[in-house]
Amino acid sequence: MSRLIDLSGKRFGRLVAIRPEGHSINGNIRWLCHCDCGNNAIVDGFELRRGTTKSCGCLRREVMKKQYQENPVMQKFKGCSSNLYDSKGVAYASIKRSKRNHSGVIGVSYDEKTDHWFARLMFHGRYVLMKSFDTFEEAVEARQAAERQYLGKTKSTKQKTN
Repeated sequence: MSRLIDLSGKRFGRLVAIRPEGHSINGNIRWLCHCDCGNNAIVDGFELRRGTTKSCGCLRREVMKKQYQENPVMQKFKGCSSNLYDSKGVAYASIKRSKRNHSGVIGVSYDEKTDHWFARLMFHGRYVLMKSFDTFEEAVEARQAAERQYLGKTKSTKQKTN
């Protein structure tokens, strides 16, 4: 049984707690809060008390906007989408392996929740391949076929080595 710490009417950053709104997955009480910007948000009471959550999200947006506006490198490339796409209009994110890629194959990832492999390829701003597979090999094969069809690639994509 959880003990309710009454936060009603108390201010936490830009949020004012209004009333309890059930429990979070970890058992903490969630609170309906009103933000200074006018939005409402439901927030974990523990996150409010420890100062982790201070707004409905508006504070983060303002901080990020300010950082973006004051960053000279970002300003240099503002509005220049040519840095995101190659000469054929293919997004670099679809053809270059990022640090977050753990499968070893660009455009192939594993989803633990569904226990499936996903193959994706974005071409000219839309997904031309976005499909799930039971095995890694099937996903890689689908990605390679899409690369041949849309990117004109003839060589095979490097597979993961253990």
